[in-house]
Amino acid sequence: MAKVWSKRFDNSLNPFIEEFNASIGFDRKLILEDLDCSIAHAKMLGKTKVLTSSETLQIINGLEKIKVDFLEGKFFPGPPSEDIHYCIEEKLISLIGETGKKLHTGRSRNDQVGTDIRLWLRKEIDNLDILITDLQKSFFKLAETNIYTLIPGYTHMQRAQPLSLAHHLLAYLEMFQRDRERFQEVRSRVNTSPLGAAALAGTKIKIDRDFTAAELGFEKIYKNSIDAVSDRDFCIEFVSASALAMSHLSKISEEIILWVTDEFSFAKLTDNCSTGSSLMPQKKNPDVPELIRGKTGRVYGHLQALLTMVKGVPLAYNKDFQEDKEPIFDTAETISSCIKAMTILMNEGIEFNIQNLSDTVEKDFSNATDLADYLVGKKVPFRDAYQVVGEIVKYCSEREMLLKNLKIDEFKKFHPKFDEDVFVDLQPLNVVKSRTSQGGTGFTQVEKEINNWRKKLLF
Repeated sequence: MAKVWSKRFDNSLNPFIEEFNASIGFDRKLILEDLDCSIAHAKMLGKTKVLTSSETLQIINGLEKIKVDFLEGKFFPGPPSEDIHYCIEEKLISLIGETGKKLHTGRSRNDQVGTDIRLWLRKEIDNLDILITDLQKSFFKLAETNIYTLIPGYTHMQRAQPLSLAHHLLAYLEMFQRDRERFQEVRSRVNTSPLGAAALAGTKIKIDRDFTAAELGFEKIYKNSIDAVSDRDFCIEFVSASALAMSHLSKISEEIILWVTDEFSFAKLTDNCSTGSSLMPQKKNPDVPELIRGKTGRVYGHLQALLTMVKGVPLAYNKDFQEDKEPIFDTAETISSCIKAMTILMNEGIEFNIQNLSDTVEKDFSNATDLADYLVGKKVPFRDAYQVVGEIVKYCSEREMLLKNLKIDEFKKFHPKFDEDVFVDLQPLNVVKSRTSQGGTGFTQVEKEINNWRKKLLF
């Protein structure tokens, strides 16, 4: 079939430029969305009497036939068609003849592709919500069984204070919840129909934009036809939300990579989610978290690409916008696969070394703050208590001993308020237990949050 615009030109397109210009290699991913968009458009043209009922039925039946053929593997969109929109139109005309040429009445590929992308992205966001919920459940299950498991907490990658492992894991549930909320906010803006804006100025053809919006499940329509065909904010927002979610996945990936080293030995990998070395038989490599950490940069790159694509582009539609699809397609695929992989890793790929974690929190000065708080409880001003404990830590460090190894007489040399009960306060379990402030790592607070998350995740 001749190019849709061929009558305007005397010469054919250079073969390389034709291939360079085409988007069918990647926008065929939108075939089902394009068919749904076209069916809704055809119904609307029938409703407004632009098409006869016979023509409308003929077009809709033809489009449904194309959909069935595609799903059954009998239709393979591709070159020489320039894009998926024209590919379907060509196929429709070959099926039903001249009537197929009437489908494009009252629309442009500009509003058509904008509609297709939004339909596709809406489904992807809905799928991501399910995947993130499953990921949250995997973290929840680990947290639920590790309320009383202790883990060193860090700031500046230095030992800070002991934590409930459950509390540490629940922090990621909070991050993932924000990710879910961000994606839902993006979805609300994705769910706006540009169909009927035509090329940029609307159309004189009698159309009903509210009808097509309702048919396709959109909540509203764009109020400005120029904005409708040139808006790619929603693509950037989607990739931005994905980049943030990937940063959270990368953060836990980095922690897992550290935890399973011999130096930390906080956890170990099962055979389900790790591989070995081709040379060193003793190794068990954390491939899953390493890949997720690496793929995070890929999504960041897509965000930069989209921001650059829209920078300085004059209104309305420009061919630059053809470059929006591959970044969002790859972002959706990348983040989905990373979430699935992390969910599997948390469900069956990691085992915590509980005894080693318990031993670790016994061998540092992460209870120093509690020693200061002990004095505060004895009516000593915090800043004075802080300085006293600083002296004690220095004293112990010089003698290569821990706070718990001091005798009560030694404690009293630093401050007379110290008594035998100080040793109870210094025990790691009691240190964690005492953090009863709202949102803290104290066991009562963690149990409360476990119950809250159980309700949220509908366990």
